[in-house]
Order: sequence, then C-alpha cells, then structure tokens
Amino acid sequence: MVKAIVGANWGDEGKGKITDMLAADSDIVIRFQGGANAGHTIINEYGKFALHLLPSGSFNQNVTNMIGNGVALDIPELIKEIDEVVKRGVPKPNIVVSERTQVLMPYHKLFDQYEEERLSDRQFGSTKSGIAPFFSDKFSKIGFQVWELFEPERLKEKIKNVIEVKNLMLEHIYHKPLLDADELFNTLMEYADMIKPYVIDSVAFMHNAIKEGKKILLEGQLGSLKDPDFGIYPMTTSSSTLAGYGAVGAGIPPYEITDIITVVKAYSSAVGAGAFVSEIFGEEADELRRRGGDGGEFGATTGRPRRMGWFDCVASRYGCRVQGTTQVAFTVLDVLGYLDEIPVCVGYEVDGEVIRDFPTTNKLERAKPVLKVLPGWKTDIRGIKKYEDLPENCRKYIEFVEKELEVPIKIVSNGPSREDIILK
Repeated sequence: MVKAIVGANWGDEGKGKITDMLAADSDIVIRFQGGANAGHTIINEYGKFALHLLPSGSFNQNVTNMIGNGVALDIPELIKEIDEVVKRGVPKPNIVVSERTQVLMPYHKLFDQYEEERLSDRQFGSTKSGIAPFFSDKFSKIGFQVWELFEPERLKEKIKNVIEVKNLMLEHIYHKPLLDADELFNTLMEYADMIKPYVIDSVAFMHNAIKEGKKILLEGQLGSLKDPDFGIYPMTTSSSTLAGYGAVGAGIPPYEITDIITVVKAYSSAVGAGAFVSEIFGEEADELRRRGGDGGEFGATTGRPRRMGWFDCVASRYGCRVQGTTQVAFTVLDVLGYLDEIPVCVGYEVDGEVIRDFPTTNKLERAKPVLKVLPGWKTDIRGIKKYEDLPENCRKYIEFVEKELEVPIKIVSNGPSREDIILK
C-alpha cells in the first residue's frame, strides 16, 4: 500500500510532522523529489529538528528511509544530517539511496549564487542550494548519477567534458574563478566513499517491497504552487512537487499510489518572490508570523521571515485538485486562537471579475483578494484530543474550509508536537 504526503500551497504546510506521525505505521518512507533547498521541521522526544534531505521517517527504527532517484542528492549534506541526528541521541537512521539518484555537484551551488547575483533585482529568491542548475544539468544530460562515482576512469573523462562548458560560462558570463578537473575528481572520490554504504538497486528493492505488501510512504517537498508545471511559474522550484511524480521519483507504478494526503495550512505563508494574493503586511503580518509554526514563521533552510497571508480557498482548492487529494491534513490551527475574527480569501477579483479557479501567473499578479470574515474562537485549543471538544467556531472554521476544498479534512493538527493531532 502506497500513500503520498504532499503540500497544497507554497510549502511550509507542516508535512514533516504529519510524515513523522504516519511513518510510525510505515515500513518504507521515500523522499522522491527536491533537494536540500527546503526543510521539514519535526519535534519529538529527541528535540526539534530541521531535516533537509533525510526522510521524515528517520526517527523510527522500524522504517527504511529511501532517497529516491528523483532527488537532488547533496552527499556531504546528507552525511552531515545523519551525523547530527546521531549526535543528538537518535539511533542511526536506516538509510538507503537509489543508485540512479543524481548527485548535486559543488559547482551547482556556485552557479545558483552567481546567477542570482547576475539577475540582481530580478532574482527568483533562490535558497542558493544549487537546485535550478542541478535540474538544468540533469535534463541536459550532463548530470552525474550515483553509480558513476564508482567508475573512476569513465568519471574522469566525463568531468573533463562537462567542465569545458562550465568554465566558458564562468569566464565569459559570471567572470568567476574556473573549475579544476583534478580537484573535482578528488572531491567526487570522497563523495563515493561517503555514500557507498547506502547505495542500492532501488527498482528491485521497490518491486520486492510492493510484492511483499510493505506499507510505503512518499514524502514530497514544498507544495503544489511551487510545481514547475502547475505552480506560479517561473517562481517555482525545479522538480515536480506533485504526488503523481512520486511514481517516477520513487520508481514505482502509478496505480500503486492509493491515498494522497495533502497538507493544508490554516493560514498562508510563503518564502521567496512571486504573486501572493492573500498576503498581509505590517503589524498584522508580524503578529501572525511571531505566533506561527513553532517559534515563528521563518524558513527552515534560510531562516528568512516568511511572507504571511490569510487562508486562500482558491489556491488551496487548486492545490488539492492538482495533487489528486484523497484526504486533507489541516495544520497549525491552534495559531489562530488569538483572533476575534478570521478573514478568509474566497475568490480573486481580476479585471473587475470575481473568479474561483486559480489562474495563470499574469492574472494572479493582477488579482485582489475577495475576503469573507469568520468569527474566531478566542481560546487555546492545544491539548484537545477529540474533534467534538473543539470550540464551536473552530469546528465551523474547519467545516467552512472543508466545503471550499471539496475534499474531506481527516487530520487536524492543533500544536507542534507529535501528539497534537485530532483524527476527524
């Protein structure tokens, strides 16, 4: 049985916590896309962790955690993360890495940084983790798969060919120091030693896991609105954030994915540039940011303050639609307990017309939010275990959102820890 956990919006929806919870009942947890450019925050008995590449099942000893072939694998970052969790008293996670996963090269981070510098005020707000240059190389067929690290002679030859082009760009476009083939080869030999104990034939591994009826969880990074096809292009990430891509990024048949749990946040937040219709500013935004998440709304990778907004029914319904959502996990609901009234964005006004379907970027940039105000519940809901024990206005808020999403909300998160969960 295969479940996918994905985000409906810009990322930051609280997927780490939900994955951590569901991992306890899984045999295999797989990261199937993205890289170390975004983090999943998890709070458990060991403390608070921001994971970047490690799958969120890493705190469960009964789970095999796989880095799938769809991931941008930053090898030193992965090894550093494993060492860090172990240093903090966590038993060493059971990690496997697909031999077909592509390796994030040291120069990918440099090119990411140089390109943002070159773009200046037109930049994308990249985390400078090398993601766009990595995927650009992957699809230009000049990337390196993990298995290539174990073929030294072949690797040497390929490095020479690849850095010819890279050095032309460094010299003539970015005016930066050139890459050295021998130095890069030596670095990749170090990478080979680091990753060797974890490498498996993931296609055979997954085929057998499905045949044996293992419980498999696919963990997505970011959310629908960052998808390069269906997101707010070009202010997107560079790999598909959709559950549908999970079949490709994990190497399993698409029909095996039977449950798509989409994580939706009780308000909106975003990192990076681009259209954000329900955005709020000033003191109103500062207060929501301060109270948000656990310890405030700041990027798990960059530490940047997130942009804040009210719940966006248009964007969230669309986000669930493109994911193929079967059930919703509704998170950080407890944060809204300080408000007398809670505005919700129920439509977009574009050129004098109110629309309910999420548009392309050009219309999105002209859209103004159509707000409906719902009554707040003015109380702390942390610690409540049963849906019927929630304040009436809180239940009404959930039911209003559920109707707008057109998908059942089955999980409600009312606090940061693993136990703060209500099953509806």
